[in-house]
Order: sequence, then C-alpha cells, then structure tokens
Amino acid sequence: MNSGLTFGYAFQKFGRSFAIHADCFEWLERVPGNSLHAVVTDPPYGVKEYDLDQLQKRTNGKGGIWRIPPSFDGHTRQPLPRFTALDAKERERLRRYFEEWSRLLNRALRPGAHVFVATNAFIAQTFYDSVVCGGLEFRGQVIRLVRTLRGGDRPKNAEAEFPDVSSMPKGCYEPWGVFRKPMLPKMTVSECLREFQTGGLRRMPDGRPFEDVVPSERTPKREREIANHPSLKPQSFLRQVVYASLPLGEGVVVDPFMGSGSTLAAAEAVGLCAIGLERFDDFYHLASKAIPRLKEVKVRFELAPNLEFVDSQPRLFK
Repeated sequence: MNSGLTFGYAFQKFGRSFAIHADCFEWLERVPGNSLHAVVTDPPYGVKEYDLDQLQKRTNGKGGIWRIPPSFDGHTRQPLPRFTALDAKERERLRRYFEEWSRLLNRALRPGAHVFVATNAFIAQTFYDSVVCGGLEFRGQVIRLVRTLRGGDRPKNAEAEFPDVSSMPKGCYEPWGVFRKPMLPKMTVSECLREFQTGGLRRMPDGRPFEDVVPSERTPKREREIANHPSLKPQSFLRQVVYASLPLGEGVVVDPFMGSGSTLAAAEAVGLCAIGLERFDDFYHLASKAIPRLKEVKVRFELAPNLEFVDSQPRLFK
C-alpha cells in the first residue's frame, strides 16, 4: 500500500501499514467509495470517556466516568469507564455518533467487508442498533472470554450492611459486534470473494474456521508496559481477529480509533496491511513508539495453541 490514503495528514509508516494523525470521520469522508476491506477497532463509547474533561479527571484519579477498581490483591488497578453512568442524553449522543460513523463506513467499505468492534454488555444493544441503522448488517458477536474487573461489587457505601449481595454479575466476557457491508443484490459469497476479496472470514492457518467464542487473557504486563493505554487489547486476541477479517489474506484492514496502535501491530505481526486513525496527539505519539514493539511480542493463538507466527508466516508445532 502506498501513502495515497494519507491525504496530507501527518503519518508514520510501519512495514506495510500506516498510522495517520486524523479524525476518522474526516478521513472516511475523503476515502474513495468501495475501497476498504475490513475494520477491527475498539471505539470510545458515549464518546464521553475520551472528552478532555473526563481524561483530566482520570489523570487526577477521581470523578467523572472513570473509576478505579478495588485493589483487592495489592496491585494498582487501571481506571475503567463506568458506562452505567451514561444518562439518556448521553446514550442518544452515542446512538447518533455511531449511526453516522456506520454510514461513513458503509460508503468506504467494499461490499462484503467485515467490521469487528469491541463493546460491552451495558451499551451493546444501543451500539448494535446504531450501526445497523447506518447501513451495516449485523452478523453476530465474537465473545472474548476473559475475567474482567467489571461487576461483582457489593452495594456502594453499604458493603458491610449487605455483604452477601452483588450489585451486578462479575464480568467474564467481552462482546465484539460483527457486521458486514451488504453484498451486491443476488451476489454470492464466492462471487464477492472473486470481485472484491471480501464476503467471508479467513480460516485459521490449521484449517479450522474462526470461532465466535475466543478464550483470551487480560492484556499481559509486558504489553501494558509498552503501551500505557486504558483500553489495550492483548496481541494474542487481536492477531486472531485481524487474521480472520481479510478472507484471502489481502487488502487493507482499518482501525478508525487506533489508540495505542495495537491493531496495526497485530496486522504487521501476521503479515497484513493496516491503516490506523487517531485524533488525540498523545495517543498518536504513543502508538508511534508502541507499534514496532508490540509487533515483536511473541504469542500463540488460543484457538490453535500449537501455532505461532515466525517472520509473519504461520508455523505449526507438533
């Protein structure tokens, strides 16, 4: 891929991929129609948690949508966004934001292109509805099985009074919405693959289909030390999703909310081409440093524990 999709924005090139310092809405409006092959991303929700006032409150360690989970094992916890704090007005803001985002994606994506989006149980229903209203097809969910720090708490300020009560279930999974740009009328998947290189999902290198339940891990310390981002996903998970998103192993996968650049690192690690967009200056510069290092992290796919990538090529271990 050349730099033709950078449109004069500041950018950095990593192997075959580009990190671009731009707002994804502006960038998507400039992208030629029917040109992108896939999307893998973890957006800011509500879009409230990444407003400047909320980031400042997170830095100060109190107030706002960010909360500090209890340190029950002696370790310092990363702040988590409290999506239950969103009121009706903010949820409507979320709905409008992602409906417009979906509409822009629908124009820019090739027919049959898949979109993988990280979400959470509190707002998944609103988010999915917004994306479908924008024109993308809902194709299901990928469930990332991971024990999180969400939920399971006793009632706030009444822990001693109600010691045997949890205000909500303990979180043990992270839902990822799966969407697809509609194929052309009466077009089959095979025809879409031939014409647009899209329409399906790539099987794992050992021949098994990509599954919708993926055993995962919390992001390892070694990766968090490389990229101090509040929503960093582990390479062991991201590389599977990125790999599956391009059914023929060719084309461009886009992360419109690049953050730490972990999606680009995952794409580079498995020999694919990616574009990442990031509007926040601090995160853009964080990604610039983190992508080359995250790419080199050694992982094995949970779905194929005898598989790893060596020099961007899959290799099976007996």
